[in-house]
Amino acid sequence: MTNLENINWSSLPFGYMKADYNVRCTYKDGKWGEIEVSESEYINIHIAATCLHYGQEIFEGLKAFRGKDGKIRIFRPEANAQRLINSANGIKMAPMPQELFVEMVKKVVKLNERFIPPYESGSSLYIRPVEIGTSAQVGVKPAQEYTVIMFVTPVGPYFPDGFKPTKVAIYREYDRAAPLGTGKWKVGGNYACGMRATERAHENGFSAVLFLDPKEKLYLDECGPANFFAIKGNTYITPKSESILPSITNMSLQQIAKDMGLNVERRPIPVEELAEVDEAAECGTAAVCTPLSHIYDFDNDKDYLISKDGQAGPVVTELYKRLQGIQKGDLPDTHNWVTVLD
Repeated sequence: MTNLENINWSSLPFGYMKADYNVRCTYKDGKWGEIEVSESEYINIHIAATCLHYGQEIFEGLKAFRGKDGKIRIFRPEANAQRLINSANGIKMAPMPQELFVEMVKKVVKLNERFIPPYESGSSLYIRPVEIGTSAQVGVKPAQEYTVIMFVTPVGPYFPDGFKPTKVAIYREYDRAAPLGTGKWKVGGNYACGMRATERAHENGFSAVLFLDPKEKLYLDECGPANFFAIKGNTYITPKSESILPSITNMSLQQIAKDMGLNVERRPIPVEELAEVDEAAECGTAAVCTPLSHIYDFDNDKDYLISKDGQAGPVVTELYKRLQGIQKGDLPDTHNWVTVLD
């Protein structure tokens, strides 16, 4: 088993560390089986499995936190279960029932409790459920058998600088997803499509890409690893598009914004409107709520300066603090988002 004595929990990267166990469940003969516990990091898979040939693969990401009171809190597992169901239905996979999904999440967290970072570390336990089509087929049609695997790994911030403004790039020659395609489902292929653009952004000194709508290239869509939102006056605005993954973090922040007295608008946002926003951020399970300092439009050689002093704005900062406070148990969970383990 992994020795944790010499781990600096406050400086963890957002990467993979082997935990003690993962949990698995198989769909076969029209029903889901029992939850199985495994110590292996590997799976045996048929060479003709549909996940390998036809992209029948979906996944999720959620986190567990250790509170100041020592309790373990999992953030919105029911919402992740529903999104996995939506993704499964979207590409004709067997949807896992919400109750079974949540049971697996609780089990894998409890089994790997010693990997949950301490409260004061700023790190968390990342939970990765993945569902794959496993039955052997050569013709293009849905599989008859599926496997869901959940593993965990302790992680630090997705962006190495943590809650500090970062900059993103706009390139019009890349799309994250096709119009009316798989963009609203958490399919691995969506991320594969964005890798070329992301690598180019990194080479140019940017942390991520802000993709535009794939049809007209006129409106903001989402960042490669996260949703986008901006603060304009007293309003929280976030893009509306059929090719955007519905971020659970974004939905949570919208509710928190309403609790703070802000208006919330989910609508098409023209690129040019970036010149009018006061603050902006990308948000997601991994990114949490990361403020943006610059958004650079390469095609038009236009630099939208979001943070003039290089610091996170007051509204994004408050949204971040309230979200983290709920996740860690420092603030009341008035919307019943948190599952506390016994």
